[in-house]
Amino acid sequence: MSAGRLPRTLRLDPSDTFVFVRAAEPGEWAVTGSFLFFDTDLATLAGKERAAFRSGFVGIDSLGFSTLVVVSEASEAEREAAVEVLARHIHERFGAPDREAARAAAREEIEVAASLCNLPVGSVVAMHRSERDGEIREEFRTLHQRAAGADPLHGRAFHFVETDEDGPEEQADLVGLLNGASAGAERA
Repeated sequence: MSAGRLPRTLRLDPSDTFVFVRAAEPGEWAVTGSFLFFDTDLATLAGKERAAFRSGFVGIDSLGFSTLVVVSEASEAEREAAVEVLARHIHERFGAPDREAARAAAREEIEVAASLCNLPVGSVVAMHRSERDGEIREEFRTLHQRAAGADPLHGRAFHFVETDEDGPEEQADLVGLLNGASAGAERA
């Protein structure tokens, strides 16, 4: 049983659950998923569907989207199981004429995904998908770990914190704060 590498979905924070209509579960085997957009009028995509087109890898179990994947070891049995799961989706959900045609398409998708994994295990990969001249194009980049001792929050625009949804909603009286600041400045 020879081992190879395949990408797995990676969720570093809950943002995929906000960005996409359906987020992939962490740890699913993944493919680029461009085939999901072949019969789509890309000019009409908006919001979460547009985000999925632009940057979503596809988890093969859920057909949900993931912004990032991680290069992972995959046994031959795991690879074949991934092909079968994807082939079932291609046949049942996307209308492949028969199971063999679906299996051939799934193998091709898995091969493309495997070709992204000529990197060390644990490497994180992001994708940008676009349409140019009537063709879907995919560009990939590898994300590198921060240097030791670097500020872990440096460079983040948002930091998500899970809260109890039943708790009181925080509200700020910005006008009151500004009036209070003005009054304090007048006193000084």
